[in-house]
Amino acid sequence: MNMASEPLLRVDGLTVAFGQEPPVVREVSFEVMPGETVGIVGESGSGKTMTALSIIRLLPPGGRIVSGSILFDGMPLHRFSEAQMRQVRGGDISMVFQDPFTCLNPVMRIGEQVAEAARLHRDRAEGNPYELALQMLRAVHLPDPERIARRYPHELSGGQRQRVMIAMAFICHPRLLIADEPSTALDVTVQLQILHLMREMQQQQGTAVLLITHDLGVVAYTCDRVLVMHEGQIVESGSVYEVLERPRHPYTQRLLEAVA
Repeated sequence: MNMASEPLLRVDGLTVAFGQEPPVVREVSFEVMPGETVGIVGESGSGKTMTALSIIRLLPPGGRIVSGSILFDGMPLHRFSEAQMRQVRGGDISMVFQDPFTCLNPVMRIGEQVAEAARLHRDRAEGNPYELALQMLRAVHLPDPERIARRYPHELSGGQRQRVMIAMAFICHPRLLIADEPSTALDVTVQLQILHLMREMQQQQGTAVLLITHDLGVVAYTCDRVLVMHEGQIVESGSVYEVLERPRHPYTQRLLEAVA
């Protein structure tokens, strides 16, 4: 982990709401240092995904940031226009979602989709986008990348599609990767492969990772620090060892008892 003194990401007092309903995220504050892996753990509906989507300004219709700030390398993302955010998304900040099938274009071949990410966010002097895509498919350990590149998303397994999403996320050497339950829909063996792959790519590129999960086992395996969310608030935070070995909040204790 890079021990630089300045956070790469600083979220301060973030509150998110839909319409006139009570906030789904309430006064959330945390930091992510360069190269660090921070986990946000909590049950479904705890606000962890809405926190992640706020950072990249992709909240569902009706959602809005009510108050708070989001600073990425000092840049106030909470004030950015949509055009400015498009420059950040996929380049400096990438995201891997739980279900890659809904994120991939069903009528576009895999190679073209990965190459498109390179076209949008990498300098042309770095090489042919399609060749970069093949290199990336090889880097995420997909067998026969040339054959995979010619296929459509429905022709791949769930694990293969998630590897494609990781290739797309890392092709532009992001400084921050947000991973929202990236292995939940996969069987246990493939889950471990995907988590190991993400860690491998992160170490190669020095990327910071914000990992959203409900699985404390995933946190223990991948994270440096963990934030525990409950009903839209962070109720506990600390190093993985501190939180998992000596939980202070009753909600964290219940989460641990549920997997004991």
